[in-house]
Amino acid sequence: MNINISFNKLVKENWGILLFTVVLFASRSSFADWYVVPTGSMLPTIVEGDRIFVDKMAYRLEVPFTDIEIMQTGQPKRGDIVVFNSEKAGNRLIKRLIGEPGDRVAMFDNKLIINGEPILYEDNKNTLRKTEYLGNVAHLVQFIPVAEARDNFAEVIVPQGHYLVLGDNRNNSADSRYYGFVPAIEIQGKANKVLVSLDPENYSLPRKERFNKPLI
Repeated sequence: MNINISFNKLVKENWGILLFTVVLFASRSSFADWYVVPTGSMLPTIVEGDRIFVDKMAYRLEVPFTDIEIMQTGQPKRGDIVVFNSEKAGNRLIKRLIGEPGDRVAMFDNKLIINGEPILYEDNKNTLRKTEYLGNVAHLVQFIPVAEARDNFAEVIVPQGHYLVLGDNRNNSADSRYYGFVPAIEIQGKANKVLVSLDPENYSLPRKERFNKPLI
């Protein structure tokens, strides 16, 4: 009896904190989240140590703590940077969406061909980087020569309910070239901006120039 009284008293005295905690975790589950970038697979767009804001309502609204969809709010589009739970990789990943359902995608010498049309690339002052144009989305991609780069693949057709994704660091990214197409249900949200960035190679000191930086 005393235990019950103590527990009830504890809940009563701390209900505000408990409510805040529940709301916080429910919000992370359904509305917004953050992603800590552990690798350089999205260089130069995203760097190791970036803390990314993920809009989990960009494509659908779900019941908190479940994968049950309440309503669809949008469709992933070519050029979006998406965060997804990859069952095949056994990890949470962040990549750029290249192919939508029904698209025909090929790569020759690190250059994309989508639906029979070569994607435009523009040289950059940095010889290892180019500007890639995916429709209205112009962004930098990086090409660093490595021994086993998968810089060519024959044309594939993206199945319905799936997407083809690549890292912006094209020669150093484990993406659809390794794990195949990403099921729509695995996509958690759209990466919109860098909230905070800490440099893992410099005592985790803040990179203030990257704070609140929009992602393109």
